[in-house]
Amino acid sequence: MDALKIAGATLNQTPLDWQGNFDRIVQGIQEAKNQGVELLCFPELTLTGYGAEDLFLSPWFAEKAKLQLEQLLPYSKDVTVAVGLPIRLEGKVYNTMAILENGALKGIVAKQFMAIDGVHYEFRWFTPWPAFEQTTVEINGVQVPFGDLTFHLKGIHYGFEICEDAWRGDARPGYRLCERHVDLIFNPSASHFAMNKTLERKALVSKSSEMFNCYYFYVNLLGNEAGRMIFDGEILLAKNGELLGRNQLLSFESVQVCAFSLENKPQTIAPIQPKEWEFVQASSLALFDYLRKSKAKGFVLSLSGGADSSTIAVLVAEMARRGIQELGLEAWVAKLGLPLTYSSQEPEKELVKQLLTTAYQGTKNSSEDTFNSAKVLAESLGATFMSWTIDEEVQGYTQKIEAALGRDLTWEKDDISLQNIQARTRSPIIWLLANLKNALLLSTSNRSEGDVGYATMDGDTSGSISPIAGVDKDFVIHWLQWAEKNLDRPGLRAVNSLTPTAELRPLERSQTDEKDLMPYSLLVEIERLAIRDRRSPLEVFVALRKKNEFEEAELKEYIKKFFRLWSRNQWKRERLAPSFHLDDFNVDPKTWCRFPILSGGFEEELTQLDQN
Repeated sequence: MDALKIAGATLNQTPLDWQGNFDRIVQGIQEAKNQGVELLCFPELTLTGYGAEDLFLSPWFAEKAKLQLEQLLPYSKDVTVAVGLPIRLEGKVYNTMAILENGALKGIVAKQFMAIDGVHYEFRWFTPWPAFEQTTVEINGVQVPFGDLTFHLKGIHYGFEICEDAWRGDARPGYRLCERHVDLIFNPSASHFAMNKTLERKALVSKSSEMFNCYYFYVNLLGNEAGRMIFDGEILLAKNGELLGRNQLLSFESVQVCAFSLENKPQTIAPIQPKEWEFVQASSLALFDYLRKSKAKGFVLSLSGGADSSTIAVLVAEMARRGIQELGLEAWVAKLGLPLTYSSQEPEKELVKQLLTTAYQGTKNSSEDTFNSAKVLAESLGATFMSWTIDEEVQGYTQKIEAALGRDLTWEKDDISLQNIQARTRSPIIWLLANLKNALLLSTSNRSEGDVGYATMDGDTSGSISPIAGVDKDFVIHWLQWAEKNLDRPGLRAVNSLTPTAELRPLERSQTDEKDLMPYSLLVEIERLAIRDRRSPLEVFVALRKKNEFEEAELKEYIKKFFRLWSRNQWKRERLAPSFHLDDFNVDPKTWCRFPILSGGFEEELTQLDQN
């Protein structure tokens, strides 16, 4: 084979940002040319963005993407470019990669398998292309080869597996490409981020290069493209089962080009980071993209001094720290597009102060510990800190309803209602603050609360976006301990010394989250078996009884509690603010887990559990 320099270009695209998407592609092509690249591959659906949803069903949308493709042709002189877009053919929409070379289209490859699990619903929009079939499609007045194609450049025979194509076992196109004796397989992807997922991709790419006896090259989209899914921008090259190249994930750069020579030797290989690093990097990048793409002016957060809201506050501060470190201060501020001011003394803290406004909303049931925890953390991060009490407003509501009912409300009879009115009373005033600042209100619910409904609808669930709704409380607590030391956040010391509590009952009742629910470590185990692995109550019990410290009767009660609360609270999950997909599963019914709002509540299955 002749020497060939190839590259992947990962881009942070946005649906309907036609000019921006086009300009980033052109920038990627120019950067590749500057590096002497001869063959450049962009990710899946680069022209439109992957998250365009039902726009893919609109005929005009695919036509406009085709016009964008035509305008790209002049930029393909002196470099071969593969770019992703939807193509409508005979009333059906296909997910494709178009290959541009010397100002002309060499052909268009169509995806053969659709992703339909987890966060993906591709069959709603796209039709799979049959293996081996080929036809033509008219582009700019020219009939262009279309379908299951391979190509040649400087003696290199190359083909494509588009994202899901590579995950289909013995049916995947790679086997047929191997039979055609390709030297190089590209995998342009829009693969959602999940913590530790890079290990799966590394194994896939390495094994594929060995099985198919070729170079295997993977390139993924980047950033929080459309609101929920985050793309990590991973680029991988392997040969003979060995990884030859890898970039660092989750860049704040909107365009990142990674070039490699097609030689069987290790080149630039970025280290794989721990799960805790991935969480903060993905979340901070997602918050940055969400802020600038939504045109908001900053964030507002009800900071309770507890684990959840403190985690979110740190993530916003890390958004500033990491973005500035990677892009540089001026470039970061310019990219955000806000009229921010700063000096040379402590620019990071000054910017956080303008971007993040926090408020501690105390009641007579709040403790001095949580107030101090919130205040110290906010000041250490540089965030604006406000505080007030809501007892007067809560008293106004309770007195009105007591008068209407003709009786006093008591903790013995009205526990949940008295807790909820406090949480809900905090919502209108924090929304008012967010509106006044034209800011995004950050909701503080985590995934464990979503599981069992341990959150007050229109209270602590209020918000424009819920950054940690995709991770469990056990992970949040662990991550805060890690962050205090590894991110040099001493303001977390007080947070990490507190026992998680809603602080909605009188202090003498010593309320804690785990006393209300169950140990968080067990809740996570039940959740993964029941929701991620889709097991029945009895199957969950069988899986846990031998490896758990709980007595069988106690374990059964916890399992029953989980399933009953899960089925009872689907309506809450339907109304949670949009959240980021961060783990190997989530409970958002708009992305990963659909469940009926009304159901029989597992009553027969829980009876079966009691009988075993």
